[in-house]
Amino acid sequence: MMANQTGDAPSTGFHTLQTAVGRRVFTIESWFERERNQIVLWFPVFFGTGIAAWFVFPRDSAWIAFIILGLAIAAGGLAIGTKWRTGVFLLMTGTALALGCAHIWQRSQNVAAQIVPRPVFSAIDGLIAKVEVQTAKSRVRLTIEPDERLNLPERIRVTIADRDLLNVPVAGDRVAGNARLVPPPEAAVPGSYDFARYAWFQGIGAIGKATGKVTIISAKPGDSGNARERLSSHIRTRLSGSQAGIAAALATGDQGGVSAEDQEAMRASGLAHLLSVSGLHITAVVAATMFLVLRLFALSPALALRWPLIVIAAGFGALAGIGYTLLTGSEVPTIRSCIAALLVLAGIAMGREALTLRLVATGATIVLIFWPESLVGPSFQLSFAAITAIVALHESAIVKRLTQRRDEGLVARILRTILSLLLTGLAVEIALAPIALFHFHKSGLYGALANIIAIPLTTFVIMPLEALALLFDVAGLGAPLWWLTGLSLQALLLLAHWVQSAPGAVALLPAIPIFAFGLMMGGGLWLLLWRSRERRWGMAPIIVGALIALWEPRPDMLVTGDGRHLAIADERGKIAILRPRTGDYVRNLLAERSAYADDLDDLDVLSGAKCSADVCQVRAERGTRVWSILATRSRHFLPWAQFIQQCAAADIVISDRRLPPACKPRWFKADRVLLTKTGGLAVFLAKGRVDSVHPVRDDHPWVASARNANAPFQYRRNNPASAP
Repeated sequence: MMANQTGDAPSTGFHTLQTAVGRRVFTIESWFERERNQIVLWFPVFFGTGIAAWFVFPRDSAWIAFIILGLAIAAGGLAIGTKWRTGVFLLMTGTALALGCAHIWQRSQNVAAQIVPRPVFSAIDGLIAKVEVQTAKSRVRLTIEPDERLNLPERIRVTIADRDLLNVPVAGDRVAGNARLVPPPEAAVPGSYDFARYAWFQGIGAIGKATGKVTIISAKPGDSGNARERLSSHIRTRLSGSQAGIAAALATGDQGGVSAEDQEAMRASGLAHLLSVSGLHITAVVAATMFLVLRLFALSPALALRWPLIVIAAGFGALAGIGYTLLTGSEVPTIRSCIAALLVLAGIAMGREALTLRLVATGATIVLIFWPESLVGPSFQLSFAAITAIVALHESAIVKRLTQRRDEGLVARILRTILSLLLTGLAVEIALAPIALFHFHKSGLYGALANIIAIPLTTFVIMPLEALALLFDVAGLGAPLWWLTGLSLQALLLLAHWVQSAPGAVALLPAIPIFAFGLMMGGGLWLLLWRSRERRWGMAPIIVGALIALWEPRPDMLVTGDGRHLAIADERGKIAILRPRTGDYVRNLLAERSAYADDLDDLDVLSGAKCSADVCQVRAERGTRVWSILATRSRHFLPWAQFIQQCAAADIVISDRRLPPACKPRWFKADRVLLTKTGGLAVFLAKGRVDSVHPVRDDHPWVASARNANAPFQYRRNNPASAP
């Protein structure tokens, strides 16, 4: 009897385990069956995750391991079987992860650009590929394809002051001049914008400033400027100041005429999206075209009864959207919005629902296939997060009941429209806040309210007035309409500045760790893409990610990658900068990264600082310890014995020059040798932690090329494999 019980126990335990596992598998399979229509929405998510993994992990061994992991997940899905939803989901997930990582890796090699290894003075004679007129800054930025004889990268970007340029060139002209060129700069400090990464995928191998007059040596044959440039120039002659800049931005995407103060006000008020040609502008153009075509064709009873006017109007709308995209320079954000509009129009032509999450997923997949590098930029993240939040919100049953049209009075309809706009604005603000804080370290808090006024004002007043003014200018009768356009633009700017000045209008955050950002994005997508009650589980990673982000401390010290600039906080939170004559760009960059709303002081006035013209010594108290920081602030030679003694007494030494080996601080020495390897630094004294722009070994091609400063530079056109 005892033997039987002993022999039966393992069998009973195994049967119980098998039953429990079976129930769990059945539960998962049942859930996937309920969500079968949503599974396909996750392909671009996991494809994008694979792309993001390539950017996040620094080593090629990690990229290979990630691809293998994706293939293993896909193999697991095949083992389960494609007749099961679980198997299909795992197969899709693994395949998308591996394809995403491999695709961006291959893309980074295909666009490889030659990079100047060090600053050079050179002639810049060549063909202009792109012109950016920055009226507000009194300068023009040219992207040039230099002549081969100059031994320069295939594409360079040069900024020219207006005084050094007799006439504004256009794309296709040839120019001659001289400039100081430098390698595309990487992120100055951890968490700031990495231009080197952007330049790599744009094929730009050097940037710089002209050192004298730049002349047009031959004009583009048969053209005095493309349509975009001529239209922007015409608008600037009809309006002035930032009003002209915003009007040009709405019509052509040219933001060069908007002043820095007005751009900051638009960002702080949540209205910056109005300045870049995106979904709102494409939608307005397409909708206006369809409305006019339908109205005109409906005037004929024969056409109205016999022709599919909706399909015809959708076709004209598609042509208008494509034309507007070409007019505004065919930038990636505009192309992305145009693709989305074309998908919507295709759905309308086929009698399908105008905008669904499937169309959004299709648009995201197309963009990621052709421009995978756009995933890590704020433009892609902001636009697709906004449209996904809007569509998911209006697909929910509760919002449909609240906002759907019904037979009611005028006041009720207006209130229902306002409610719809408010709910949409709140959803967009919540979805975009983590992205804005991650990339820009700030986010407007009143954007939902501001957009209730700004979006209708822009869509139904400013853009129609501007279009009519341009139309009437053909007959020389546009002046009254331009006056009205200027008034409406002034109202938009007043709204932006008023919202910016409101108490607590802007939330500041020094940095969001990439892990916390990933949790919030993943949780948000889980919440938006699924339809069953389990979607609420997405709130858990969102909350955890937000808590991690809020817990992240502000750095006690920031050091730029060139070692020239240092921002340090005292025990009261006041932040000062090493060099008194530092420009506004660096000051703003360090203030934003430190989540500091006030102006940065000079280090000379900081408590605990003792500075001369050549060196600063700072005593920073954190907790129970006092830290000693030594930083050079000039290029002059220092007394050897005294400097070596100061190094030995310091915990940290910072310099933009190569310091002698005899300089041995107690913790670390951030001179040119170290900073060339690590890039800029963020130092947390209390935790004894140092974050760098990139690790000592980073296999991303723009980092590897920039570090190869000692390699001989030889220009090789159309040979990506030759990048240093």
